[in-house]
Amino acid sequence: MKSIFVDANAWIALNHKRDQFHDKAVKTNRELLKKQSRYITTNYVLAESYTWLLRKVGHFAAVEFGDNVQKSEVVRIVHVTEEMEDEAWTIFKKYSDKLFSFTDCTSFVVMHQLDLTQAFTNDHHFTQMGFETLI
Repeated sequence: MKSIFVDANAWIALNHKRDQFHDKAVKTNRELLKKQSRYITTNYVLAESYTWLLRKVGHFAAVEFGDNVQKSEVVRIVHVTEEMEDEAWTIFKKYSDKLFSFTDCTSFVVMHQLDLTQAFTNDHHFTQMGFETLI
């Protein structure tokens, strides 16, 4: 079973029908689940996703998404530790020529620690860090 990191962009695209990447995200999700992929995400990514969905789609959509993710047997939620934050801060400071969000930097750390190479996202920052994106 292959593990795939899931970024906020994918969660949002899957849960917001008017997102420009919605159809592609739904198709990618279907293909990944057929392959019995396991999803890895973080509490930081989820916080970003909840907030975005709340503001753009509504409270009900954000809560429904959160409930579904938290009870899913396919999704593993990694809680960012203080050590991970420190490593992410190093990345955040180092790449002054990039517009990496701090959440992105924590995602990069988790992906490195778990030896993940693919991210379910359309965020080009992941490709800039050497990961393959799946939207």
